[in-house]
Amino acid sequence: MSETKVYNIEEIMKMLPHRYPFLLVDRLYVEEPGVKGYGIKNVTMNEEFFQGHFPGNPVMPGVLQIEAMAQTAGAIVISSFENYAENKHGVYFMSIDGVKFRKMVKPGDRLEMHVEKIKERRNVFVFKGQSMVDGQVVSEAEFTAMLADK
Repeated sequence: MSETKVYNIEEIMKMLPHRYPFLLVDRLYVEEPGVKGYGIKNVTMNEEFFQGHFPGNPVMPGVLQIEAMAQTAGAIVISSFENYAENKHGVYFMSIDGVKFRKMVKPGDRLEMHVEKIKERRNVFVFKGQSMVDGQVVSEAEFTAMLADK
């Protein structure tokens, strides 16, 4: 078993094409390249979506929690490439199943997106993910993504 590799935001930006306001992973912990790890999203009141979701009761949209899980999975796949900074591939969302939202995510929360690959067939991957705050599951899903040229 190898040591967990930690990637900072600059390294994540080399792996993922997403940028503000849609880059939803601040730090990445890869436990097994291409297979398993977790991402961190520091949720702040400065997020654009809180302006309308919901004034006076800010709640992170569930679909963005799932997107954060998908971005984490994509970065974990890309981290398995030897020279990920020169990677010519992207990981693209294909489907999502079994979504459950269990608790609200609010400003000040540290969202952890835990993902693990459960199937792989050529360039298609199925991941199972759970987002957590303070050790409590707030959302979960199983999703499929494809590795393709950018």
